[in-house]
Amino acid sequence: MKKIIFISFTIACLISCESKTPTWSMLAEEVPSQKPLIFKNKLAPKGRIIHKGSFSPNLSAYYYTLSDEEFSNFDIYVIHFWDGKWTAPEEAFFNTAFNEHGMSFSPDGKSVFFSSTRPVNKAGVSDTWHIWRSDLINGKWSKPVFVDIPNLRDKLVSHPTVAADGTLYFHVSNTDYSEMDLFYAEYENAWYGDARKVQFDKKAKNGRCTPFIDPDEQYIIYAEIGKHLDLMISYRDENGGWSDTKRLDQHMNINGQGNPSVTPDQRFLFYTTASEKEGWQVKWIDMQEAF
Repeated sequence: MKKIIFISFTIACLISCESKTPTWSMLAEEVPSQKPLIFKNKLAPKGRIIHKGSFSPNLSAYYYTLSDEEFSNFDIYVIHFWDGKWTAPEEAFFNTAFNEHGMSFSPDGKSVFFSSTRPVNKAGVSDTWHIWRSDLINGKWSKPVFVDIPNLRDKLVSHPTVAADGTLYFHVSNTDYSEMDLFYAEYENAWYGDARKVQFDKKAKNGRCTPFIDPDEQYIIYAEIGKHLDLMISYRDENGGWSDTKRLDQHMNINGQGNPSVTPDQRFLFYTTASEKEGWQVKWIDMQEAF
C-alpha cells in the first residue's frame, strides 16, 4: 500500500532551480527528429502502465504516472538527472495512498498542479478526481491544497495545465466519465473563478481530454475522443477563440494517443500511445515535425 507522503523538498534536493541545466544529448541516447522515438521504455515495471510525463522547468527531473492494468490505482513517480545519469524511480513528493495523475508545472516553475482522488472534505464536492496545487515557498514545496473551482465541485476535474498568467486548463466530465470536454478557469486575486468551456471552431468534434496549453496561450494540444484518441492542435484566433484545428502528423496518430506535454524549452512534444502490439509507451518528437 502506498505511504502518505507530504514532504517538502529544498531546491537543491529536487526540482526547479539547479545551477546547471542538462542538455538533451545528456538526457537521452538518441534525440528524435522527423519520427517519434520511445522515451525510456523501461520506466513501467511488469503489470504497470505508463501515462503522462512532464519535465521540471530545468529538465533535471522527469515526472510520470503509472497505473495498474485495471486503471484502478495511479501513482506519480519521478527520476532525477544527477551527475550525468538518471536516478532510480521514486514516488513524487506529493504522492499519497490515494490516486494521483496528470501533473504539470507552471511555466515559472513555482507551482505544481496535479489531479487526485484524495478527500477534499468540503461540502458539495464530489468524491472523485479534483485538482490540487503545491507552491514553492522559500525553497520548499508546500503541502498540496485543493484547487476550488466553484461551478465544478460536483464534476470530475483532471489533467491540469497552466498558462503563464495562471489560467488553468483541464478536462471535465460527469463522475461516470461521460460528457468529457476541455474547460479553463482564470486566476484572479489568488482564487480561481467559475470555469468556462473551451470554445473550438466547428471543425473540432465534441469530446476532448488531456490538454496542454502553450504558456502564452497561442495554441492548445489535446486528445480528441473517438474510436480511439487522436492528438489535435488548435490555435488562438483574433477573437480569442480556438480555430485552425488540425490533427497532428500521421507518424504520431497511429494507435491511440493522449497526454501531450511540451518540454519547457518548447523543443519536443511528449505524449502517450497505446496498442495491443506495443503496449503503453511514452514517445517524443521534435516540435517542428509534429504539426
